[in-house]
Amino acid sequence: MEVKVVNISGKETGAKVQLPESVFGVTPSDHAIYLDVKQYLANQRQGTHKSKQRNEIAGSTRKLYKQKGTGGARAGSIKSPLFNGGGRVFGPQPRDYSFKLNKKLKSLARKSALAYKAQDNNVVVLEDFTFDSIKTKNYINLVNALNLAGEKTLLVLPTQNNNIYLSSRNIQKAKVITAADLNTYDVLNAGKLLLTADSLKTLEEAFAK
Repeated sequence: MEVKVVNISGKETGAKVQLPESVFGVTPSDHAIYLDVKQYLANQRQGTHKSKQRNEIAGSTRKLYKQKGTGGARAGSIKSPLFNGGGRVFGPQPRDYSFKLNKKLKSLARKSALAYKAQDNNVVVLEDFTFDSIKTKNYINLVNALNLAGEKTLLVLPTQNNNIYLSSRNIQKAKVITAADLNTYDVLNAGKLLLTADSLKTLEEAFAK
């Protein structure tokens, strides 16, 4: 698939690039995407939720009242889950939600997400650029020039560029990552995928391994 290269002013440069078939031309696997996104979201969970069981509650251990003759149910401790302020039965405990996926499956999931973006014509290739200073206005001008104002965008850079990254940080629907950090969730979550010429080469080399 051939895509025209545009500059940060939104104008065509006259150059064209071929999206590598090995990355953008694969047959998408929905199941691989599902597993990879599930793992990504699971890894975002802290797993620090915790409730106290009856043995962790601070309270008296004396028997509340005599066993028989009260007309009520027997009770042995104020820390019982039956009472207000008592321990919780089978409550949440700290745990790790992460799970393992094979590298080949994760690679297929990322390529599948990229292939869907290409099929829907949601890939924009920019000529390599940088900003002279850190200004949110710089990135807003870029998005406006591409007619993507109000749309979720994901800009993939070949390497870390603080001027570009920090200029985009205050824009709610804009995200900037490096090609090495590309993940299935971010690709699918974005409306438009913005790639620079160098990041396209980096992706092709990464998925060729």
